[in-house]
Amino acid sequence: MTPLELPGYAHVYSGKVRDLYAPLDADGRPREDQLLLVASDRISAYDHVLTSEIPDKGAVLTQMSLWWFDRLADLVPHHVVSTDVPEAVARRAVLVERLDMAPVECVARAYLTGGGLNEYRASGTVSGLSLPGGLVDGSRLPAPIFTPSSKAPAGQHDEPISYDDVVALVGADRAAVLSDLTCRILARGNEIAAERGILIADTKVEFGYRADGTVVLADEVLTPDSSRFWPAAGWEPGRAQPSYDKQYVRDWLTSDASGWDKGSGEEPPALPDEVVERTRAKYIEAYEALTGQTF
Repeated sequence: MTPLELPGYAHVYSGKVRDLYAPLDADGRPREDQLLLVASDRISAYDHVLTSEIPDKGAVLTQMSLWWFDRLADLVPHHVVSTDVPEAVARRAVLVERLDMAPVECVARAYLTGGGLNEYRASGTVSGLSLPGGLVDGSRLPAPIFTPSSKAPAGQHDEPISYDDVVALVGADRAAVLSDLTCRILARGNEIAAERGILIADTKVEFGYRADGTVVLADEVLTPDSSRFWPAAGWEPGRAQPSYDKQYVRDWLTSDASGWDKGSGEEPPALPDEVVERTRAKYIEAYEALTGQTF
């Protein structure tokens, strides 16, 4: 995972699938007010970055986020400063504000599935919130709920936390704003996506703060990497739903065909070409179905 050499930029950090660079000022020093956010074609699953990449994935996620930022701007400002970026990272990078990031993974759920479903089956709650009885995999919730998680260090799992934990981390006023905005973003997303035959089961969003305390939407938003997208026509509570996200990769990794034991601690194998191509097709299908634009 060697970072690109980008003239005029200094590499700052590489995460699982994103790379950050600081623009250099006239004296060749990294600026402290902006960052170049580059979405790579890397893909992660089960806390591993796979050796296989998904062509065009970074561009799909970046262009989809830009599409959503425009449609959420009346709810919350976003961090994008410019899409004028080096040619080497065209379409998959944006110049953004450098923010003081909230130390919380802000998650909202409109449907019950995944880790939330596991907790519900055990206790009837999700992140400590009591839910109605009789819900099954894929059940629509009465309204989106805020189910935050910790921001774990690299290589560790994010863990569900309670709303009180968020209050302890950021204070009562900021916790209320994060909860409200996260749920409103998911609700708005579903209003728009429903017109295009898509359900957004849940989503994770990132927020940061400007020096004056303004809350700003950051990172990516309402993409197949940060959200579960389901075709509305195939929605059927009581079973796992078909999806537009990287579930196809997860399913292959845990199948007999991969020969990989996710509990072994070993790195996952490379993806077969067919899995790479079908995953790429899923990302592009999600983009085109949602935006109505050809990728």
